[in-house]
Amino acid sequence: MPEAPLLPDLIAALPLPTLVIDRAERIAAVNPAARALIGAHTVGRHFVTVLRQPALVDAVERCIEDGQGRQAQYLASEADKDVTFDVTLRPVAGAGLLIVSFQDITHQAQAGQMRRDFVANVSHELRTPLTSLMGFIETLSGPARDDAAARDRFLQIMQTEAGRMNRLVGDLLSLSRVEAEERVRPTRQINLAEVLQTALRNLNPLAVEAGVTLRPDFGCDPLPILGDADQLLQVFTNLIENAIKYGGDDRPVDITGELSLRDPMLRGPSVRITVTDHGPGIPAHHIPRLTERFYRADSHRSRALGGTGLGLAIVKHILNRHRGRLRITSEEGQGASFCVILPRDVVVSDAL
Repeated sequence: MPEAPLLPDLIAALPLPTLVIDRAERIAAVNPAARALIGAHTVGRHFVTVLRQPALVDAVERCIEDGQGRQAQYLASEADKDVTFDVTLRPVAGAGLLIVSFQDITHQAQAGQMRRDFVANVSHELRTPLTSLMGFIETLSGPARDDAAARDRFLQIMQTEAGRMNRLVGDLLSLSRVEAEERVRPTRQINLAEVLQTALRNLNPLAVEAGVTLRPDFGCDPLPILGDADQLLQVFTNLIENAIKYGGDDRPVDITGELSLRDPMLRGPSVRITVTDHGPGIPAHHIPRLTERFYRADSHRSRALGGTGLGLAIVKHILNRHRGRLRITSEEGQGASFCVILPRDVVVSDAL
């Protein structure tokens, strides 16, 4: 084993934060990455005063006792963000040294938590309609078997709940497909104006039923971009449908378009499509989280209107695939605006 003076040079070559504990249970060497993690002036101090966290301290003590390697976790905070490290402890046989290295597994931990949250949210979203269906089936099989009025009312409710589950499953499948394609850049040139016109035509019956006037203003010229027409149709259908539902009956919805030769957000040519309603608006503290899966600013109203809580998450992933952005602005009582910013990755020869 190299002499102690060589230890700092050896572990300095390691990319992971690493420290060495000697026979006296004191820190013998620390590389720069570990110094940034646990602090300066740690060499010579007892490991308990440096590592502190009970689970890691216990793992070190056990390694010193039996000479067996172990794994532990270490939690830290960097720039107001929690960081999780997987700690590997390996004794050096015959040298009386214990090498402790830290690997940042924050992304894996967050991914695991996201999966658990996703399963919990899906289970929660499905439990309510399933419970309702099971209750009504039981009632129709027993007390309401011969009650025609109750049967018709219950069947209507069951149809609504089944539709809710169907929409949720559809959105989950859509989200899965979008995520699978997120890293594949679109290569086909499309006319965004035609996509918008299709979305408006499809949603016009819903707008008429709600007494909402759709007011498009994106000109008559084509808006050529590289994109997936079906996915972008899903984006604008979602945004315009939300504006119709949440903007309030008998209030207009504006759909405007704007071209830019150098967009400050994309640092290049862009097209901005903004969908604006004139409803109650969205409280400011909800806006940063609106694109999270299953997040709702108004859970009761969203469910009542058939929302699944996945629409804006799907929008975000589609725009990520197109290297676009979604900018949400709102003032309570003054409505909300959802601005889609897409790059124009085409050679413009038709003087838009």
